[in-house]
Amino acid sequence: MSGSARIGVDVGGTFTDLLLHDPDRNLTHTGKLPTTPHAPHEAITAGVARLLAETDTRPSDVSTIVHGTTLVTNTLLERTGAVVGLLTTAGFSDSLEMGRETRFDTTDLHARPAAPLVPRHLRRGVPGRLAADGTELEAVDDAAVLRHVTELIGLGVEALAVAFLHSCREPGHERHVRDLVREAYPGLPVTVSSDVAAVLGEFERASTACLNAYVQPLMSRYLDDLRRGLTAMGIGAPLRIVLSSGGVTTLEDAKRFPVRLLESGPAAGVIAAASLAGRAGVDNVLSFDMGGTTAKLAVVQGGRARIKHDFEAGRVDKFRPGSGLPVRLTVVDMIEIGSGGGSIAALDRLGLLKVGPRSAGSVPGPVAYGRGGEHPTVTDADLALGYLDARNFLGGEMRLHGPEVRKSIDRAVAGPLGLDTTTAADGVVEVVTQSMAAAARMHLSEQGKDPADFALLAFGGAGPVHAYRLAKALKISRVLVPMRAGVMSAYGFLVAAPAVDEVRSLPSPLDEVDWDRVTALYDDMAAHADAVLRPGPDTRVRLRRTVDMRYVGQGSEIEVELPPGRLGPTDVPVIRAAFETAYQDVFGRSLTGRAEVVSWRLSMRLPSHEVPLHTAPTAGTEPRRGVRPVHFPGYGVLDAVVWDRYALRPGAEIRGPAVFEERESSASFGPDCRVTVDDDLTLVVEIAS
Repeated sequence: MSGSARIGVDVGGTFTDLLLHDPDRNLTHTGKLPTTPHAPHEAITAGVARLLAETDTRPSDVSTIVHGTTLVTNTLLERTGAVVGLLTTAGFSDSLEMGRETRFDTTDLHARPAAPLVPRHLRRGVPGRLAADGTELEAVDDAAVLRHVTELIGLGVEALAVAFLHSCREPGHERHVRDLVREAYPGLPVTVSSDVAAVLGEFERASTACLNAYVQPLMSRYLDDLRRGLTAMGIGAPLRIVLSSGGVTTLEDAKRFPVRLLESGPAAGVIAAASLAGRAGVDNVLSFDMGGTTAKLAVVQGGRARIKHDFEAGRVDKFRPGSGLPVRLTVVDMIEIGSGGGSIAALDRLGLLKVGPRSAGSVPGPVAYGRGGEHPTVTDADLALGYLDARNFLGGEMRLHGPEVRKSIDRAVAGPLGLDTTTAADGVVEVVTQSMAAAARMHLSEQGKDPADFALLAFGGAGPVHAYRLAKALKISRVLVPMRAGVMSAYGFLVAAPAVDEVRSLPSPLDEVDWDRVTALYDDMAAHADAVLRPGPDTRVRLRRTVDMRYVGQGSEIEVELPPGRLGPTDVPVIRAAFETAYQDVFGRSLTGRAEVVSWRLSMRLPSHEVPLHTAPTAGTEPRRGVRPVHFPGYGVLDAVVWDRYALRPGAEIRGPAVFEERESSASFGPDCRVTVDDDLTLVVEIAS
């Protein structure tokens, strides 16, 4: 063997999932262990060491480790990032507070958006000014810059963001300040807005730069600790990091722009869903990823995940646009809610049953884990209803504590509501199901789509457990549960294509575009992408060029594909026609006004990887494990046949009620279901209407 093994690692709020694939040995092996919140890299190194031992793989046999994390998101939500100072153009230091000058909830006089990451006393205006076209009107005052930075450091600032007016047109002032500060204070991390988000929009660009600075010290320490830990194990293979767009980047690029990792873990799950949907020949899929802390839903059509170029992080109200911090970056379009296996069930002040968003996490975890958890969770309800096997959780590695679970449900839910344990547990699962169904309907309706036109592809540790109920709530008749569903995000890391997404703003009416400057912009973006990805001479590189366009006078844009080749005036009719078609698709009509381009985008992707999830059925193993009572909505408690997924063979057909168990997850389907095992050992479930 000579370095053919690749490892994907997903750090979630409850579990750290790992998947090792070695094509030379036709080997795919998984691992799952509790996350270590105090030091997430410790669970990774422990999990990798275990994978190597279980597969007889030497550290030198590892060619790549691909990693994604929710650490950026958690840092923002918990407000545990660095103390950040902000330098802005003189007179504009309050732009973070002013925002778009709109209210996200016009019916609530007390509604307040998410607080800026940089408070007012840590923001400073710097003399120096550019015109809207990038022409210098006033040089930067170097003495003022150094004086302000010295003051901010004295106030405890640990990282600096720089966001000047019109820097997306001309980054010279910002880069000058960056070099000046680095020379004077070499240990202070500096983020300039034109590097992290070279797009039109002073407020959004500044917000993105501040968030990057806010998480940069923590992420740099974390990634350095992880790199050192892997090196100490003898693994010298490159460490790659998954981006929010579903692409993969280098360790150094991730440390420079950690904001681009904001949705890295969830994005990989959607990329995995897109890959699996394509292999299964299913065009329309609703990706459903439910873990220990959250549930994520996303649309996949034609084998591709939906991508967008703006995002709101840390929303005060999860479903209210404008209540969070705007971030300009490329992300997989999804909706995320605080419904996971660890979501705590309790009665509110009105005596109504609520589930989440508070989570037991991995420490102490659900009551069933026996690690000190006292509050009943969704996982505890799943165990009480028979969806989980107390003796076979994680392949028997972790024993669940059924009696304690029933006591906690009785104490917190059943007793106060006057219900029996099973009815109370069913209520917990129903509440979380309806919460996820409402989120899915909203996400799909915003795109003009009907859930009934989609298949539900369920993964994550808890996704298959809840897929049947969610599909019925959405009136979805087909469910797909892939093999190794519990570690699907880690699988997504391995199949994701290395990628770089670049953007430059150069606003202009379409019929007045400076095409020589556009060519220079694309050359610059391609050079940067090439420097990050470093493709070999024979590597097949996929380039995609798009523009953000709108009618002159409008305030928002839509993305339009550009024709191939060098662009020039003869391409204007083609681009205009493509814009009108895209506008028609989004709004149902087109207009007659002049069109303008706001930003130019380039995406460079290298080939993705093929990673099989299935294994040969376990020889001599009886697939039928036995029968156990399981509660199904609308049917009550039924005797369900329990099947060993590793022993099932392609082509097998099974009627519900049935439970399918594997090491990382479990799936239960009622008597109205017919389950077929396809060639990849994916469960294809048809639910009778």
